[in-house]
Parts: sequence; structure tokens; C-alpha cells
Amino acid sequence: GAPRAATRPAGAGSGAAATAYVLRRAWVGGATRDDVLVEVADGRFTRVEPGGAVGGEGRPAVVLDGLVVPGQANAHSHAFHRALRGRTQRGRGTFWTWREQMYAVAARLDPDSYHRLARAVLGEIVASGVTTLGEFHYLHHRPDGTPYPDHAMELALVEAARAVGLRLTLLDTCYLSSGFGAPVEGVQRRCSDGSAQAWAERRAALVERLGGGDDVVVGAAIHSVRAVPRADLPTVVAAAAGDPLHVHLSEQPAENAACLAAHGVTPTRLLADAGALGPRTTAVHATHLTDADVDLLGGSGTRVCLCPTTERDLGDGVGPARRLADAGAVLSLGSDSHAVVDPWEEMRALELDERLTSRRRGHWSAGELLAAGTDHAGLGFPDAGRLEVGARADLVVLDTSSPRTAGTGDDEHTAVFAASAADVLAVMVDGRWVVGPAAPAPAQPLGAALAAAIQEVLP
Repeated sequence: GAPRAATRPAGAGSGAAATAYVLRRAWVGGATRDDVLVEVADGRFTRVEPGGAVGGEGRPAVVLDGLVVPGQANAHSHAFHRALRGRTQRGRGTFWTWREQMYAVAARLDPDSYHRLARAVLGEIVASGVTTLGEFHYLHHRPDGTPYPDHAMELALVEAARAVGLRLTLLDTCYLSSGFGAPVEGVQRRCSDGSAQAWAERRAALVERLGGGDDVVVGAAIHSVRAVPRADLPTVVAAAAGDPLHVHLSEQPAENAACLAAHGVTPTRLLADAGALGPRTTAVHATHLTDADVDLLGGSGTRVCLCPTTERDLGDGVGPARRLADAGAVLSLGSDSHAVVDPWEEMRALELDERLTSRRRGHWSAGELLAAGTDHAGLGFPDAGRLEVGARADLVVLDTSSPRTAGTGDDEHTAVFAASAADVLAVMVDGRWVVGPAAPAPAQPLGAALAAAIQEVLP
């Protein structure tokens, strides 16, 4: 089912000859279609023709069996959290006890170990079918808070993404406080620039450092309303103008209670008053919302990123996803802590978790869930996530004959309600195969790379 040969990696340079593919089954224009002829040149689709003949204008085409869908967007990631899988699940606890274990790993990272860990983790992510990653990044400095030269921690992530062929939106995070009115403490010193203005200046220098590439977007993030004082929120919003802006929002009831005590409003209202909401903003989690919060997010067209596998792993709760979408919010999905790296599981979990809370089925169609899984626009790549002429040439080939997918219809329901990351046969990003038989061979098996990198950073 995976491609076995291609004339050359399309997109390798200006003027690259078009490579033709016939997709035996593909999700195109909101429907599953047979024998879709696509041509790729310079990293983009130059032809998308359902029912097309094999071969284009005398050129042989590579036939892709299986089910082909657009590349997935993982809108919320903390790469180093992957080191916690299988460990923080032991025993009892809460989000807050989990956070202490997370900080212990964060304290041990340096640019070299973070690059090795991120390269392995991002390799796992792209192998699951993700072509754009939103990395919510706040480990900026040395453990004592002094800066590394030349954005070393940020570049460790960028170089890791480029090594595995993954597009990256680096959401450079402002993090100034350990809580409402409290200074940073302990490992949080790594996260703080001291002031919102200093953060904005460092981020601007990073944007200039990385300018010119089309595979990396430098966005911005407000860690949370508890980590960025109210008076500093407008500075972050202004610095992010025109770029993606993400924020953790109302993941825990304790955050809401503390915000009400400090400011007399909910976190959502606080962000609205600071001008932080809107189509370029993504609120992550948005689990514990009032009806007025839902209206604010939906009415402003703010995006909302749900992370179902992390939210259930941490016991966060189930957010009002359907109500948010109905109010006008645009939904996306993320793997957050990487307790699970599987975009197909995130999609179906959005439906299945809502079934548990409502005791009803059918909140989302498979097409709606695929749309949530392919929201690259919220990461600054509006030209990705669909098979159409002019879009970035991203493809994911799913095995339709595995024990999980066999007999499931070979359509969008197979992708959303049956497939797993283990069913991904091949992944193309910007016209280049980065996973599968036609991709370059990895220097080290992924499992071995993950094991070595994680062992290095464990306390």
C-alpha cells in the first residue's frame, strides 16, 4: 500500500519535475473518492483529479493503495513530556502532582539533550501521520534563568523538526509568574524572561533569526492567565500581532477560582478584556467554562484545541466541545503531554468522551472530526490540510487491511473510528516522503532512539 518508488522528491528545488500519483481511495473535498490522480511539483499539488487515469501526459504514476488522507495537524505539544509516559500513570494523584514530576524532567534538559529527545519524539509524531506540529515551548533558559546564547533551546526544537521532516510552529511562550501575584520559583526560572517586554524582544530576535524559511512559523503563547499578569497581557497580544497566539485556558477549576479571587472575572473574560481572543488565537483545553465563556470564545471566532487523551490521562474533565463549535469556535486537536501519540485516537476521543458525559451517540460526523484534525491554519499554515491544487503536498497513507481497519469501509470512518498510528504506512510533507519505504532510512530505529533519549533526562 505504501509508495515503493518515485521519480524524485518533489519540492526538492525550484522547477522540480512533477511527480504523478494515483490514490486508489482518498478523502478529497469532503468525500472519499476512487482513483484520484494528483501531481506534485515544488512541494505543492499541481493537479488533483478524482477518477483520473493512471499516468499523466505520458509520465508513469506511482499507485498508492490504502486510504489516503491529508496530513494531520497536532496543534498542542510539549515534546519533553513524552519522557513521563508510563511513569506519571503509576499510583494516585492529580494534575498538580503530575506537574511536579514534569518539572523534575524539565530541570534536567540542556540544548543537546533536548535536541536528542525532541528528535526522537517528533519522529514518533510524524510517523503517526502529523505533518505540522504546534510546540508550546517555555523552556527558554538555563536552570538559573540566565539565557543561552543564540536561542539554543529554541533551535534544538527547530533542528529536530527539520531532521524528521516535520513542519513546526514554535509557540514561544511568555511565562512570568508561578500564580496570581507570585514570582516564578524553582525550575520555572527557566521559563521567565523577567518581563513581558523582555520576552517580546527575545521573541522578535528569534523571528529574525529564523526568517526566510517556509517550514517554521514562530508564533507566541500566553502560558496561562496565572503565569502572565493581567497588566502584561496586552504586551503579549501586541507582540503576537499577525501570528498565531495560543494560551492554556481553564484546564483546571482551581485556575478559574484563583482568577475570580484575584480579578473578579473568569480567565476567558480576562483574555477578552486584554484583546487576546479572535481567529488567530487558540485556547487550549477550555475544559471548565461558563455559558458566557462559551459565547465569548465562539462569538470571537477563537480556535479551541482539545487534547482528549491528555485530558483523560490527567483527570482534567471533558470540555464542551460541541457547544463551542455550535457557538462559532473552530476546533483543533493536540497530543499535549504525549501520553498517547495518535491523531486518529484524538479524533474519535472527541466523540467518545462526549458520549460518556451525555450518554448519547453521534455528536460529530467523521468529516467534522477529520476537519478538526487538519486545522493547520491555527498554526500559521493555512495552505495545508487538504488535497487541492495549490495546497501544500501532504499525504498520509493508511493501511486498510490491518486487523484494526479490515472490513471497515475504507472511507473517512475507517480513518476516524478504526485506524491507529500503527496503520500509517507513509507520510509526505511538502512533497517529500518522510515516512515509509520511499523515505530516507532513519539512522536509528525509533524505539531505540526514544529509549536512549528518555533515559538520559530522567531524574
